[in-house]
Amino acid sequence: MKNERITENLVREKLRENGFYDSEPVIIEEQKSQNEAIKKLLKGASKTGKGGVGSPEFIISTSDTPDFLIVFECKADTKYHESKKLDNAKNYAVDGVLHYASKLSKNFNVIAVAVSGQTESSLKISTYIHPKQGKAPKPLTNKNGKSIDSIISIDDYIEHGTFDHDVATIRHDDLMAFSRELHDYMRDHAKLTESEKPLLVSGTLIALRNKAFAKSFDAYTPEELQKQWMHVIKEEFRKAEIPNSKEYSMTQPYSSIAVHPELGKPTKKYPRSVLYELIKMLNEKVWPFISVYHDFDVVGQFYGEFLKYTGGDKKALGIVLTPRHVTELFSQISNVKKDSKVLDICAGTGGFLISAMHQMFKQAETIEEKEWIKSAGLVGVEQQPNMYALGASNMILRGDGKANLHQGSCFDEAISAAVKKHGCDIGMLNPPYSQGDEDLHELMFIKQLLDSLKKGGTGIAIVPMSCAISPHSMREVLLKHHTLDAVMSMPDDLFYPVGVITCIMVFKAHIPHKDSDIKTWFGYWKNDGYVKTKHRGRVDEYNQWPLICSRWIDAYRNRDDVAGESVKRKVDHNDEWCAEAYMETDYSTVTKETFENTVKNYMLFKLKNKTL
Repeated sequence: MKNERITENLVREKLRENGFYDSEPVIIEEQKSQNEAIKKLLKGASKTGKGGVGSPEFIISTSDTPDFLIVFECKADTKYHESKKLDNAKNYAVDGVLHYASKLSKNFNVIAVAVSGQTESSLKISTYIHPKQGKAPKPLTNKNGKSIDSIISIDDYIEHGTFDHDVATIRHDDLMAFSRELHDYMRDHAKLTESEKPLLVSGTLIALRNKAFAKSFDAYTPEELQKQWMHVIKEEFRKAEIPNSKEYSMTQPYSSIAVHPELGKPTKKYPRSVLYELIKMLNEKVWPFISVYHDFDVVGQFYGEFLKYTGGDKKALGIVLTPRHVTELFSQISNVKKDSKVLDICAGTGGFLISAMHQMFKQAETIEEKEWIKSAGLVGVEQQPNMYALGASNMILRGDGKANLHQGSCFDEAISAAVKKHGCDIGMLNPPYSQGDEDLHELMFIKQLLDSLKKGGTGIAIVPMSCAISPHSMREVLLKHHTLDAVMSMPDDLFYPVGVITCIMVFKAHIPHKDSDIKTWFGYWKNDGYVKTKHRGRVDEYNQWPLICSRWIDAYRNRDDVAGESVKRKVDHNDEWCAEAYMETDYSTVTKETFENTVKNYMLFKLKNKTL
């Protein structure tokens, strides 16, 4: 007679083989849990549906990724592995484990594993993921789309679950919700200025890289903690050995926080101090995210969230942070390789350099190649001291990047000369938007970027559409020395909630446009699949971006003429540099409403740009 205990013993043995019982942060519980949140969710979750307590065979959690659970359900006989309609939780392994996953997914991302069979060779294993607050489970797959049909290590389970699109979206949403909560906490209790808030976040994340500090920060008195926080930040920056940077330049912006009177002071509500509570929150909510998503610009995302709460005009300094999918798009357009040298002369929090580094790492095969990328493949310039400190901290957080970061104006002669020595072949740029200051016009930054690249290098910039359609003397200067390879019109609300309509310009450096004698490729890239939401900004709600991005890049690289999407034209500095000027319109699809809305939008655009 077949015995379910035998199946459970086989699972235990597989867990042991995969190191589950050897890992300190891993908690393996059977039938019931001591975790209050899990107990609450399993109350009334019996497979019989009669209101008893739910009892999965194994419940596995880890403090490293507290938003994940792994649950196992076993059956002795493989014929009771899975029912046809998945509606018999009591008698079938898959049905049962998915029943538990549906209950637990209210608070957790649940990896659900169904196991049946009596011998190791006959074991049948099905693995699913039910994302937190998701509507339904789906098979858990690896990055290549292959279903997981064996018991694997906890790190592998978490990695496969982490890169599920729905899980990644939920984790990102949770992170952004936390950033709003954190902003309010810092406003109410820390009394920090708007510029100090992102520095406190990045500084704390840098400090938490130090394993000794991460384990012992709760052992310090409030006064000691503030001093130790600053000491560890200096130590981590020193260890990072970022070329061309002075330790003082990187750490000085953090010094005001290190002596801030409100942070280190015990209060009735927070006897361990406000700083202790902030470190604890970031350690629990943000550090696990950083340790998994190495290509994600966390500091930039927090900075962008905090900007939303600043008083007055958010564009006062022309700061328009580049969305993550656009930084990834730049790496695709420029076809970044592992031996590329990438330059950003307005580096900000380092979004472009992080995306480029991630793309380069994917192609690197040896430790030596990765070290070269970190030490020689990335070059940045940033003028604002606080932003420079954020960028430097961000590069350290992202896989210990050691980008060549220069502090100062990209127009400074000494910095310009030093940058040119790197011999970069790819440039990426989102310049400060000038708002009428001719000395700092966006086209001036494009010229500076292209002048800094080696001959034949690719320079890409995202700038207001006015740069492409309004007359300006710098357009003639650009084409005299460089080739306009392509221009792509981007979605109108790309930078929502900031109302700026943009385009991407692609140039070939130091090859005069006239000498190239090519047709410029114009793309009409207005639909990136992202939609506006009330609290989350623009999001890829339906996971359309990967396919759209792939189609755009194919069309650009092949220089395809696609009706309604792209067109090629020979242009000079007098012409409009946008697809809208040259694409043929299919008037059979134009309605009266579409026509009227387009005219209204055009009039508003002209009014905003003072050209009416």
